[in-house]
Amino acid sequence: MLPTNDRSGKRQYPLFSIFLFVMLLNFLPVSAQKQTLPFRSGERVEYEVSYNWKFVWINAGKVVFEVDSLQYGDKPAYHFKSSGRSLSTYDLFFKVRDKFESVADAGNFSPYWYKRKTREGSYRADNKYNFIYEDSIIISQTKNSHQPYRKDTLSLNSFVLDLQTAVYYARTLDFNNMKSGQKIPFRIIIDGKIYDLSGRYIGIENIENQDGRIYRCHKFAATLVGGTIFSSGEEVLVWVTDDQNHIPILVEASILVGSVKAYFTKGENIFHPMESIIR
Repeated sequence: MLPTNDRSGKRQYPLFSIFLFVMLLNFLPVSAQKQTLPFRSGERVEYEVSYNWKFVWINAGKVVFEVDSLQYGDKPAYHFKSSGRSLSTYDLFFKVRDKFESVADAGNFSPYWYKRKTREGSYRADNKYNFIYEDSIIISQTKNSHQPYRKDTLSLNSFVLDLQTAVYYARTLDFNNMKSGQKIPFRIIIDGKIYDLSGRYIGIENIENQDGRIYRCHKFAATLVGGTIFSSGEEVLVWVTDDQNHIPILVEASILVGSVKAYFTKGENIFHPMESIIR
């Protein structure tokens, strides 16, 4: 959860912002979704987040993801929420209280709006996006501890995801039809800027979780963009269950100082049987 700095002295994002970002980096081609959704309204999944600094792993906090259904105007939609917080014992060193929230169309996952509220140590950041499809624009409102409030109008001429919606959209993709080494392009808005990024599919791998259970998983990797929270050329690795739920089980990433791991710890109202559990 320790903050990091690049060579210019600009503050980098700590643990929970990193975790939300790496949860989606590897899955986001603009392609057809599966007909059977991997989640349902009421699902709640929890993760334990650990930080490695100078060869010592520190249990730093927890992340929770939740999804509900609602009506957005006259359209069915999903309400996606996630929150991250440092453990009470870690608050003395670096207190974190993060919230991410978005509403997206239930049919094609086009985002309607997104909000982020970050409180990490002395750092503060707030982002709001409104996706206006009839005008093909995104109204972006951002501010943080280093930059004053800024309002921008961005072009929306292709499918663009926000961080929160992207985590769930990613789980709808048909991983079984991907080949080892296949590249996966995607577009995403982060801190008021739209990025064209890509990942790659690696294949099937069994992974032992922190609780001792072994899961059969799809494994992905992505080469990261330098100058933000990662060093240029580094990769993030993600393992998601090889069943109809596509729940991320383990996330690993190297950052500018140390590395991060997030382990699946608990799931409630899971839609499908967890058939990926080997033992």
